[in-house]
Amino acid sequence: MWRLKVSERSSPWLRSMNNLLGRQEWVFHPELGTPDERAEVEKARQEFAEHRFERQHSSDLIMRIQYAKENPHVKLTDSPAVKLGEHEDLTEEAVWTSVKRAVSRVCNLQAHDGHWPADYGGLLFLLPGLLITLYVTGVMNTVLSSEHQKEMRRYIYNHQNEDGGWGLHIEGHSTMLGSVLNFVALRLLGEGPSGGEDGAMEKGRNWILNHGGATSTASWGKFWLSVLGVYDWSGNNPVPPEFWLLPYFLPFHPGRMSCYCRMVYVPMSYIYGKRFVGPVTSLVLELRNELYKDTYDDIDWNKARTECAKEDMYSPHSLVQGMSWAFLHKFVEPIMFHWPGRKLREKALAMAIRHVHYEDECSHYINLGAVPKALSMLACWIEDPDSEAFKCHIARVYDYLWVAEDGMKMQIYDGSQVWDAGFTVEALLATGLIKELGPTLKRAHAFLKNSQLLENFPGDLNYWYRHISKGGWTFTTADDGWLVSDCTGTALKACLLLSNISPKIVGEPMEIDRQYDGINCLMSFMNDNGGFRHLNSYGSWGVCFTYGSWFAVAGLVCAGRTFTNSATIRKACDFLLSKELPSGGWGESYLSAHIVVYTNLKGNRPHGTHTAWAVLALLDAGQAEIDPALLHRGARVLLDLQLEDGEFPQKSSESFSKLPWPVTPNIETYIQYGLSLSESQWTGSIDSGVTSDCQQKPKT
Repeated sequence: MWRLKVSERSSPWLRSMNNLLGRQEWVFHPELGTPDERAEVEKARQEFAEHRFERQHSSDLIMRIQYAKENPHVKLTDSPAVKLGEHEDLTEEAVWTSVKRAVSRVCNLQAHDGHWPADYGGLLFLLPGLLITLYVTGVMNTVLSSEHQKEMRRYIYNHQNEDGGWGLHIEGHSTMLGSVLNFVALRLLGEGPSGGEDGAMEKGRNWILNHGGATSTASWGKFWLSVLGVYDWSGNNPVPPEFWLLPYFLPFHPGRMSCYCRMVYVPMSYIYGKRFVGPVTSLVLELRNELYKDTYDDIDWNKARTECAKEDMYSPHSLVQGMSWAFLHKFVEPIMFHWPGRKLREKALAMAIRHVHYEDECSHYINLGAVPKALSMLACWIEDPDSEAFKCHIARVYDYLWVAEDGMKMQIYDGSQVWDAGFTVEALLATGLIKELGPTLKRAHAFLKNSQLLENFPGDLNYWYRHISKGGWTFTTADDGWLVSDCTGTALKACLLLSNISPKIVGEPMEIDRQYDGINCLMSFMNDNGGFRHLNSYGSWGVCFTYGSWFAVAGLVCAGRTFTNSATIRKACDFLLSKELPSGGWGESYLSAHIVVYTNLKGNRPHGTHTAWAVLALLDAGQAEIDPALLHRGARVLLDLQLEDGEFPQKSSESFSKLPWPVTPNIETYIQYGLSLSESQWTGSIDSGVTSDCQQKPKT
């Protein structure tokens, strides 16, 4: 049975700045668990598989089974879930019952180090890249046990679409990128070309061949297949490492890329520049025959270089882009294989690998997400298979692996620890149940304080294209090292709120100097126009319309704007109210972020989190004083959605970065019970249970 270990050291090659605080690792113990617990896990797996086409999201049941046994049980109410009749009035008692049941559940899911672990998966092109890296470096069976590989096979099969293909993500239509990479991943995991239930592998291969074969996969697919040896490097558009040698003032210098793009480009350019190909094994030769409509030796690789299946054509290439690639491919790349071009390439590769090592060390070999992780790990092995860097990389592979009832996936990051903890603290404090929640808040407070970055990264930050980090917080753990503006704001706000409460209850407040460091770091992200940057100017963080409206309205209210004096807030309210469903809830599809038009979920069904976001925005705007009946309908939707254990089900993706990257299951609960509490502010007066001895004057 699998067990989640938190903040524990499992390898001498792990590097850390704060004793691995927040680190998550799943470990398999064959004798762990009672027969009833094992049967419960197996039942959860079977139920997920049976309903996998109806609901693609797991509910983290394996972790919940573990925590139900290990964690002290917090129970604030014995009342069952509230289910209001069609004509039954919404009451203060019903709201408080829902709040207390949700609060109890959240407290019981907290890890001993103070954060809330959760699944942060959903993208289907991450795990194959890791598996290809492990395979070509010869360490796959050393790093991944048979149980790891078994659960990975389960995950890939569980998220195969009915047509046989795989999507970019677990809710997406089948794409060539998803289908090719996951078919290859299953083959690397030991599946035969005819394996799987009901001919799953044959269905996958048929989808690939019926849609043009692997030559039609997107650029990342071509890259990974080339590394494996089942696609020729000449069929790739160039990723030249020489761009690192160009003057910085040029608009296409890699240092001007967003951090995510740059962290992919650095190791990818090194691997491309080396034209690395793994060992040509019998499996590689079999895949060369299985993935293409033509025989491998007859493929026109130059033609394949620009091929892309229509299912994968997310953003068509511009004429300038196509011409640039053609020029680099036909005229520049051939020069790099002969003197003096070879000398230039060697210089560029040396610079690229220096950047890889710098980022590895600053992130303690976690890296900025799953894609840079696998690429950087491979780059280090190519440079020196016996290097300390490669060993440190292996130790951090497990940080990305997560087990749930749908199998083992590779997460987008190594978690969402700081982000979840900051929001959860804010929601818990909003209930006013300070004394009852003292131990939970104290652990979370310690986690947030100890997760702050205390120093800037070494060296000349401008040379490494880095921002200051002292005083900031990351999305995941301090070891990750990549501070984020909104995560810094959320964590700092939580710490400031906790500083207003007696240290006897929540622990000592953060030192004033560190508070100022956080503010200084946050202010350094301010743009000339007064906004705060994350990555892009287009608002794509979250399912953009509902999520963005909530944060925008809340920010305007904090700045003194109201429904009465702000036309912007009035327009935001009109927009949200125009999207309310007949049921009283809201449900926005991830497609909104793709087509930049508000799009309802299929079937116009309400989604708990989107309903919470919308009603919180309306509450902040003062809609309760104008027409509370509109908000009552949203609150009724939430009360009806709450489960018997106090949680709220995750029915579909909430997304960010214009991709449906599911927010952790925790967000379903803590946002919605936070809304329920806000709802209580206009259903009646509430005795929060907070007494004067729980308060301190705000730190100034």
